[in-house]
Amino acid sequence: MQGFVDLHCHWVAAIDDGARTPDDGLAMLRGLREVGFDTVVATPHMRPSMFDNDRPALERAFAGMQQSMQQSLSGATPALPAVHLASEHFFDDIVYGRLLRGEGLPYPGGRRVLIEFGRGAFPLRAQHRLFDLRRAGLGAVLAHPERYEPVWRDDACLDPLLDAGAVLLLDLAALVGKYGRAPQDAAEKLLEADAYEAACSDAHRPADVDDVARGIERLRELAGDPGARRLLVDGPRGICAFGERRDTGPGTGGAS
Repeated sequence: MQGFVDLHCHWVAAIDDGARTPDDGLAMLRGLREVGFDTVVATPHMRPSMFDNDRPALERAFAGMQQSMQQSLSGATPALPAVHLASEHFFDDIVYGRLLRGEGLPYPGGRRVLIEFGRGAFPLRAQHRLFDLRRAGLGAVLAHPERYEPVWRDDACLDPLLDAGAVLLLDLAALVGKYGRAPQDAAEKLLEADAYEAACSDAHRPADVDDVARGIERLRELAGDPGARRLLVDGPRGICAFGERRDTGPGTGGAS
């Protein structure tokens, strides 16, 4: 099975806690291509006070990585995945306001946006704010729900968010215990309940690809090839709506 689409990866260099250098970012892309990802969406953090990135800064960093990709291409270099740009939006008041003003970075197609919460608690009025995003034309994709402590205690806490139109994105490495037992148990439970829309790498460095590869194999064991295809191919492509035309700015173009 090939043609995977990775909706969450930190391969853009020197912009957050992901790849430190362009060479690291390119190594991540090559590794992900080797394990089956033909398309990788960069999702650098937009998290004020920790990673003070806005849309223009992320677009500039992405353009710089595209130049590095072009310079690296040669007959001896393995093919790289197609790439696109979005962002992992920390769902605080500042970033929520940016999203409503059209200053975020949605996925290609412009219909869905990746958000993350703090590990220990969900934001106040999260459901209401997700409804506000829907009225603004944006559906939420919730990053790694299995890694949030409220989900460990009772995954019914996700129901209001799902009612507001959010979909869930599995971090593959959680299936092989990268983040501990509680996230692994939560991931397996949500997977059994068919709660996820897609699965991703959330890779931050080249060595993470080994955990991703093991996570893909574990996903196949738990969900079978049809389930794995739905989460690695069909679900991500539905979220991105590849081929549909909607203005999302210059940062979402592909390169290979």
